[in-house]
Amino acid sequence: MATSVAVILALAACGDGGGGDTTAGGTGGNTSSGGTGAGTPTSSGVGAGTPTSSGVGAGTPTSTGAVDPTTTSGAGTPTSTGAVDPTATSAVSGGNCSPAVDITAPNGNPFANTTLFVDPGYIAKVDSSIAKETDTALKAKMEKVKQISTAFWLDRIAAVDGLAAHLDAALKLQNETCKPVTSVIVVYDLPNRDCFAEASNGELRVENGGVERYRNEFIAPIKQIFAAHPDQRIVAIIEPDSLPNLATNLGSKDCTPETETAYRENVAHALKELDMPHVYQYIDAAHSGWLGWPDNQKKGAKIFADVIKAAGSPKSIRGFATNVANYTQLSYSSESYDQQSNPCYGEFDYVDAMASALSAEGLGDKHFIIDTSRNGVGNIRADWGYWCNNIGAGMGQRPQANPGGATNLDAFYWVKPPGDSDGTADKSAARFDAFCGYEDADQRAPEAGAWFHEYFVECVKNANPPL
Repeated sequence: MATSVAVILALAACGDGGGGDTTAGGTGGNTSSGGTGAGTPTSSGVGAGTPTSSGVGAGTPTSTGAVDPTTTSGAGTPTSTGAVDPTATSAVSGGNCSPAVDITAPNGNPFANTTLFVDPGYIAKVDSSIAKETDTALKAKMEKVKQISTAFWLDRIAAVDGLAAHLDAALKLQNETCKPVTSVIVVYDLPNRDCFAEASNGELRVENGGVERYRNEFIAPIKQIFAAHPDQRIVAIIEPDSLPNLATNLGSKDCTPETETAYRENVAHALKELDMPHVYQYIDAAHSGWLGWPDNQKKGAKIFADVIKAAGSPKSIRGFATNVANYTQLSYSSESYDQQSNPCYGEFDYVDAMASALSAEGLGDKHFIIDTSRNGVGNIRADWGYWCNNIGAGMGQRPQANPGGATNLDAFYWVKPPGDSDGTADKSAARFDAFCGYEDADQRAPEAGAWFHEYFVECVKNANPPL
């Protein structure tokens, strides 16, 4: 009973969103290098408040390969019939729907009253795992996964080559069913990307012309392709693990003043350039184990507000995405690690608290989505900061619009495709991150973004709710 009372009190504090000392040695939400309070990122990256979804695994490049234009997905989702000039109108626009499909989002929620597009590239990965298994019951569960929508990740400039075909396939399905189809795209290639981690550092560096390349070779073609597909809903999740690093990790590793400027200015640039009536943008907002402490909430909300203002407050910014590529459960569960006075025990608590912090910054109209792709099982890690291929993880709630449970929650969604590795366990690899070598990380893991068959199998077996 005493434990229950303590939990209730903590949740109330989370909802309040106030308080927190930011000075060295402070207690509660401390983010200084010498602080001892909750939320203090340590130099070794193991403290609570360390970006648990930062770097390699969080926001790890996932289904980035080009869509095969000659095949049809196993889930009955047609793929594109050919490449498209991104400067032209869509090659599969139109269709035989009469009247034309109305893509207006109910109450502005792009996940509502729609078919969530299933990425053919992800289906191919799942098929590769099905081919390796003989257990008929397990194979049947994997077949179900092929019907679940996951995001299409643009994690490098070359990945943009597959975007037009991906959107064409979604539009083709929309024209065949005469019902709205929503595609979810992750925009993830900032200069000096993932400044507090190693395994998913990006291809662009500020000192090597990274800003110009990001704008001209990455965002510009994405803008062209989005603009060429005006008759379908597109959700864009903007730069996982970027702005939250500015709230907690400046001065550590690669989180330099130059990186801060690049993050602020280029996230604002992306938000402005991708502002279109049929595009719904959600900015990455970390998760409860990162910005859950009240002081971290305030810092994060202020940064988000500043960047949105710098972008001109685009109308297409629907809100924020939380728990991207992480494992935090929706609600409180008994955990083996120390909560370190973090009042937000789960993503529902965190969304409520961040909504309050954002409201204080004049952003009370923003909505949220929560990544539930691998958060079905709790008590699988010794520290809240462990984010890399955690052993025992299971798929969580299926993508669903308006699930309730938290303030302005648009949807549960599988942003991180289950089965894509968070980072390699090979300690000799150039992109090895210490978190991928910890005791709770699966030591069979390949490089970030590569298909990890054994891990996918475990996520399927441990799915909660079961498949």
